[in-house]
Amino acid sequence: MKAAVWHGRRDVRVEEVPDPRIEAPNDAIVRVTSSGLCGSDLHLYEVLAPFMQEGDVLGHEPMGVVEEVGAGITDLTPGDRVVMPFQIACGHCVMCEDGLQTQCETTQQRDQGMGAALFGYTHLYGGIPGAQAEYLRVPEAQYGPIKVPAGPPDDRFVYLSDVLPTAWQAVEYAAIPPGGSVVVLGLGPIGDMCCRVARLHGASTVIGVDLVPERLERARLTGVDVIDLASMGDDVVDAVRQMTGGRGPDAVIDAVGMEAHGAPVAKLGHQMTRLLPNNVAASMMQRVGMDRLAAFYLAIELVRRGGTISLIGVYGGMTDPLPMMTLFDKQIQLGWDRRTCAGGSTPCCRSRSIPQTPSGSTRSRPTTCRSRMHRRPTTCSRRSRTAA
Repeated sequence: MKAAVWHGRRDVRVEEVPDPRIEAPNDAIVRVTSSGLCGSDLHLYEVLAPFMQEGDVLGHEPMGVVEEVGAGITDLTPGDRVVMPFQIACGHCVMCEDGLQTQCETTQQRDQGMGAALFGYTHLYGGIPGAQAEYLRVPEAQYGPIKVPAGPPDDRFVYLSDVLPTAWQAVEYAAIPPGGSVVVLGLGPIGDMCCRVARLHGASTVIGVDLVPERLERARLTGVDVIDLASMGDDVVDAVRQMTGGRGPDAVIDAVGMEAHGAPVAKLGHQMTRLLPNNVAASMMQRVGMDRLAAFYLAIELVRRGGTISLIGVYGGMTDPLPMMTLFDKQIQLGWDRRTCAGGSTPCCRSRSIPQTPSGSTRSRPTTCRSRMHRRPTTCSRRSRTAA
């Protein structure tokens, strides 16, 4: 079969590779009819190259038609039309039951200290052959594939593999209040979809920031207020505050990640890894790697006091000054708390009582600022694996 094959930094070729085959009872073979190119794939093109091996097949946003199933698969049959989420999850472990399929304990890459296996995304995540290919082996096919109806074109469903759930989760993590405001940094497919989902969720002010004219125009056509970073430069913060009552947005979504423009020192660090053998560069990146944090820093500057930052862009540094790769991989939520109870300014202090949940247990107070990082979630809930 033909596939997009990684051969080195900036060297991806379409060439013949062996067809996949059933390797375990819970496998399925899918004939790929559409497969997206993710912004995350661009990190493999250069920055994350040390974690790749020549011959790796790329891609993690597929849909297609089931060709063959293993002996353990009972709810898929050849001919079924399916979408595959990018992560490989079992559906029955503690993490999957808790809705954290990207942390699946069955496919978790413990030898790398990382989360669930992913299609076509480095050997940190299993080195599983990816979906920019004519055929795909789907492990844990008793859970992963989502059946979709015949008839509508692929682009009606393919975004279920990654773009839509990623953006949806980013907006959920942003915790935008009804009628509130959000700034989305980066208007690629994920950032663009974040804008649309935020409007669907009831945000009254949605501001998109990018420097690519085509992206800005596409977002503008859907009703987003756009800011051209290339022309505004350092005036972006002032412009956003003028659009948000002088205080900044309720939330900022960082849809850029580790390769943001405006971080020349970190960019030089990325480029210097080219001079090292991959095994040496990979070891260094896992200990002292760095990100280009310009977008993250801008998010901190933009968001209002008490607001929320949702990080959806991929981060992989370990000395940023935080271990961003670990925070990202483990899908950790951080709460930053400046307590005001001692001054008696909050309702709980004035009443001298602690709020309780309906069950009677104590409930923590909201924090002043939240920063939420996540690897993209499963495409749909564990309760339903069929798309309408």
